[in-house]
Amino acid sequence: MRVVLSAGEASGDFLGAHLAAALKQRHPGIEMAGIAGPRMKAQGVRPWFNLDDLNVMGLQEVLAHLPRLVRLRHQFKAKTLNWQPEVFIGIDAPDFNLGLAKRLKRHGVPTMHYVSPSVWAWRAHRIKTIAQSVDALMTLFPFEPALYEAQGLQATCVGHPAADDISAMLEMSSEITKPSDHGPIIALLPGSRQSEIDRHGPILVETASAIRAHRDNAEFIMPLAQLKHAQQMQQRFGQALQTLKVKIVTDATRQTLAHADVAITASGTVTLEAFLIGCPQVVFYRLAPVTHWLARSMRLVQSAHIALPNILAEQSVVPEFIQHDATPQALSRAALDWLDTPKRAGQYRQTAAQWREQLAAGDQAARCVLDFIQT
Repeated sequence: MRVVLSAGEASGDFLGAHLAAALKQRHPGIEMAGIAGPRMKAQGVRPWFNLDDLNVMGLQEVLAHLPRLVRLRHQFKAKTLNWQPEVFIGIDAPDFNLGLAKRLKRHGVPTMHYVSPSVWAWRAHRIKTIAQSVDALMTLFPFEPALYEAQGLQATCVGHPAADDISAMLEMSSEITKPSDHGPIIALLPGSRQSEIDRHGPILVETASAIRAHRDNAEFIMPLAQLKHAQQMQQRFGQALQTLKVKIVTDATRQTLAHADVAITASGTVTLEAFLIGCPQVVFYRLAPVTHWLARSMRLVQSAHIALPNILAEQSVVPEFIQHDATPQALSRAALDWLDTPKRAGQYRQTAAQWREQLAAGDQAARCVLDFIQT
């Protein structure tokens, strides 16, 4: 049995690795290849191309890389057709993967997509195109399959592996407590893409400075996905980071969130992780200017919220700030509000525990793939 997987960023690599491990468990002789990151490679996915080849976001950024992405998709299509897999599975990265899936489907390759594009928040007209591009869809959240019913697409909620991993992590660390004389720990998360590091780094440094003015015993930790991002932050803001005593760590996001009293997070998958961990958070995002202008002028955004906790709960569970509202003053005030209202933080953690249970995934995604192949 041969399966082609295509992930486009760190969160897709995480999901792809879970899926690959479960597929191997259920079908030991399976062969897997495609676009893979380090986690997927560790689970035996042969990398035809590397994860960073797709790791761009936003209209402005995609346009700058468009010729290279078109060449990559053409090469990937040729490799897939030559390999003759039982199924192609795109993992998130819809702008790349859905176009590729549509072309492969025309050549008789069965296609699936793992992670529903955020059609409930952004460009809802894509639902019809998605249904035409793939044979089956696996979603992370329970409200998503109903969105595709009218188009006749087979959509199944398989839960989110992060809920399982985080539940296990919290159970193992349940006895860890902070010393009573410890100052508040504040996590600063700019995002995992280079463009996000560039746009959000300065905002977070200024936000930490504003918080320090009110809480001189605060401890700041900045978890970054890659060592090169840590080096770039040190090069750009080394003196300020040293003055503010900001500790930079890599590959330790969840551990940081589990110990933090509040996190200031760029919108993305990490907001769900912080929520499931029960870490109070302030969510923000700055788009590239051209991307933001196009999104507003074309009325592409439908959702009232950008933060996944708010979207899941259908109410404002965490404060969120986008574009020009995402100022150091606004972010620091919102973070201090969490620290000043422990009762609110306790209610937030109760809500998080309920969602951890609801989103538990197990090996549902692997079972869904094998059922699809065998029918």
